Amino acid sequence: MTDLKNTRLLDDVHAPDDLKGKSRDELKQIADEVRQEVIDAVSVTGGHLGAGLGVVELTVAIHATYDTPKDKLIWDVGHQCYPHKILTGRRDRIRTLRQGGGLSGFTKRAESEFDPFGAAHASTSISAAHGFATARDIQGNSNHVISVIGDGSMTAGMAYEAMNNVGGDQKRQVVILNDNDMSIAPPVGAMSHYFSRLVSSRSYRGLRKFAKSVVSPMGLANPARKAEEYLRGFAMGGTMFEELGFYYVGPIDGHDLDVLLPVLENVKQMQRPVLVHVVTQKGHGYAPAENSADKYHGVSKFNVVTGEQQKSKPGAPKFQDVFGNTLVQLAETDDKICAITAAMPSGTGVNLFQKAFPDRAFDVGIAEQHAVTMAAGMAADGMKPYAAIYSTFLQRGYDQVVHDVAIQSLPVRFAIDRAGLVGADGPTHAGSFDIGYLGALPGMICMAAADEAELARMVVTANEIDDRPSAFRYPRGEGYGVEIPANPTALDIGKGRVVREGSSIAILSYGARLQECLKAADMLAAQGLSCTVADARFAKPLDAELTERLAREHEVLITIEEGARGGFGAFVLHHLADVGALDQGLRVRTMHLPDTFQDQDKPELMYDEAGLTARHIAARAIEALGRGDVSEIERFASA
Repeated sequence: MTDLKNTRLLDDVHAPDDLKGKSRDELKQIADEVRQEVIDAVSVTGGHLGAGLGVVELTVAIHATYDTPKDKLIWDVGHQCYPHKILTGRRDRIRTLRQGGGLSGFTKRAESEFDPFGAAHASTSISAAHGFATARDIQGNSNHVISVIGDGSMTAGMAYEAMNNVGGDQKRQVVILNDNDMSIAPPVGAMSHYFSRLVSSRSYRGLRKFAKSVVSPMGLANPARKAEEYLRGFAMGGTMFEELGFYYVGPIDGHDLDVLLPVLENVKQMQRPVLVHVVTQKGHGYAPAENSADKYHGVSKFNVVTGEQQKSKPGAPKFQDVFGNTLVQLAETDDKICAITAAMPSGTGVNLFQKAFPDRAFDVGIAEQHAVTMAAGMAADGMKPYAAIYSTFLQRGYDQVVHDVAIQSLPVRFAIDRAGLVGADGPTHAGSFDIGYLGALPGMICMAAADEAELARMVVTANEIDDRPSAFRYPRGEGYGVEIPANPTALDIGKGRVVREGSSIAILSYGARLQECLKAADMLAAQGLSCTVADARFAKPLDAELTERLAREHEVLITIEEGARGGFGAFVLHHLADVGALDQGLRVRTMHLPDTFQDQDKPELMYDEAGLTARHIAARAIEALGRGDVSEIERFASA
């Protein structure tokens, strides 16, 4: 823990109102203290550090200028919201970030009135802010609406859809572009700062109005406007935003409160859409983050002094790396294979492919819709694209999956990472729905890997499917230590496997709960209850022969999946009902994620809460069978 004895001013800040009336020097000290508090807190909890450090001064300036929560402050994504939480009455809980029962790592409406809109996915803030501004005007209110969006989030089409609409409506709304990676025109020198203050000032805006009134009768209004925009755009890069209907201010130094405060005060007076272009540095004020390639975007617990992150003990390969390495292996002999990801190359394993085949790897930014349709175009022209996208992010490209891929039966291969629960990122990043939303599509082949060896075989299987789309899902993190074959072979489409033979109870698993199913079988065997465990491998096409045999030869059939209601279990029930297998008294139970959005916690605790551990499976089997002792299961589980 760092020494926080110098947090004299921050100790007196319990809400943004406490910033009002502070001098600039005092606000600068508060900003410094907030930065140290963020560093210290994240060193204990882990989380998204770099983004938060980059907006400390901006956060202080916004809360000092505007009257939140009456004025609506909407953060895009939410990676950068830790300073905001500290200043809005949550400092005493900041070391519970991303922990079970603690603060969310993102903005969350249920958590605070200072979080008017929840976030965790990118590029939503301008649209949401436009909704707030529209609601304000309808209700006759006068509050301000401010959204903060990063340059990375501006790669998504949704942001431009929103800006186009805002510019057309001309509602009073402020967009702050937090440019922490690229800069249209770096804010260097006093003249840049002066000019930014000037163009946001009342006198400058009055001069513009006067000039327009003079030149309009001469037919020179448009040339004059264009001349001004060109001049300002040449100096500051604002032409594009002006064309979209925004008054552009910037670029300004996002770490200089002497610039931020007067600019925001001037912008506050404007009665139209304004875009303030703020240039910041990710990880600013903390040398280890500044010097890191990823600016400490997401970190585990770390040593504050050295910046050294706590390393987990080496274990089995991560699922994402198994995917990446297998794809590299295939691509060495197949030059049609390519990989596409949406701003997540390292998170999906595409970075491994990118290193080996840079000309065949494509990171399209935060643009899942484009990623899917780009993959469709490549597939239509004879390539073999793998679209590697997190389950929760693929939801954003679902229309494209339906319209551009499935309807045309194009062989796009969807590598779906982060299937199931993900822990600290909570419900916004959980891969809960892909089984259902992909399984509903005619022609789609849906696979789920029980372990790393199965994943390798599914990558190979997808490569051989050339007449329709396919998808394979796998969880976050390390595998189970299962040996991966040197030359993995393709699976038979629509065929599962029996892992353990029994007689009374059948457990049919889809995905990475197979190990828990085997543990449950051991618990049941200890009570003399014979159990078959099968790995479905495919949700679509379902292994009809295996499913019907399990139903015919057992008293109880239990389905297991790391997905929401309406997925694999529903497919099994549909099939059994269609063939009349439910007519003879078979007892079926479907086990899936609960019909709730589960808050963040350690993954193992989340699965326990979801009722998807070995003891839950065994207890459900005993309940359905009507024989056995549930208390004995609990004793076995705790042993």
